[in-house]
Amino acid sequence: MPLLALILALGSAVLHAAWNLLLGRARDVQAAAAATFVISILVALPFALIWWHADISVWPYALASTVLEVVYVVALALAYRRSEVSFVYPATRGLAPLLVLGFAVLWLGHHASSAEVAGVLLVCVGVVLVRGAGARGDTTALLLTATLAVSIAGYTLVDRAGIHRAGALTYFVLTLALPCLIYPPLVGARAIRRELGWSVGAAALANVGSFTLGLLALRHGSAAAVLAVRSSSVVLATVLAGRLLAEHVSRWRLAGSALVFAGIALLAL
Repeated sequence: MPLLALILALGSAVLHAAWNLLLGRARDVQAAAAATFVISILVALPFALIWWHADISVWPYALASTVLEVVYVVALALAYRRSEVSFVYPATRGLAPLLVLGFAVLWLGHHASSAEVAGVLLVCVGVVLVRGAGARGDTTALLLTATLAVSIAGYTLVDRAGIHRAGALTYFVLTLALPCLIYPPLVGARAIRRELGWSVGAAALANVGSFTLGLLALRHGSAAAVLAVRSSSVVLATVLAGRLLAEHVSRWRLAGSALVFAGIALLAL
């Protein structure tokens, strides 16, 4: 993997973990999530308009992706309100590639390689450790985590085809348009105004920055290698959640996040 691609992919991973951590520390996570995504699209929109490119064929993919993004934004805010970032983040980021692989095997006739099978096993063991072996957990939080994983897997599959039919920032704006129209009114303008501040602004910039650096990394390195490096955000988010959010990150949870990272890397390569 070229050094430049490695640096860009690592930067994308750091920024992705950062905006999730900033969101997780908010007093009102739902309002902070609404503000973060609105500011993100406002930051990206001028650049998207300058370099606007969208084929007519992109619209079915953009519509499907933006519906999935609505589910993702709502579930993300609710999950971070009910559970810890050090559980939700690695669990959802690990389970989503498993669902994508399952779709490829069941519907596209893909034959899983030995590396992919090993990746599945590592992710499964990692998620169990992240949750805590034998832990009962909050049923609602578990359902929200599963919903997040499904939505991530869904928009990943859709975006793989859609991104080739529009410019990168154009596609970013198209897919976030519906969440920014639907979710903020449900949260309320007053609640959103209370959450406005440096933290939300930084989260929005990190969101756009992670997306942009990830795309730049793909220009200099293979998709599999970039995805593998970006998945290091799982370990970063878990470690920093203990330090910045005062979450109790046990050695088992940390080990679980490392296994999830290793499993995603095997699935990507």
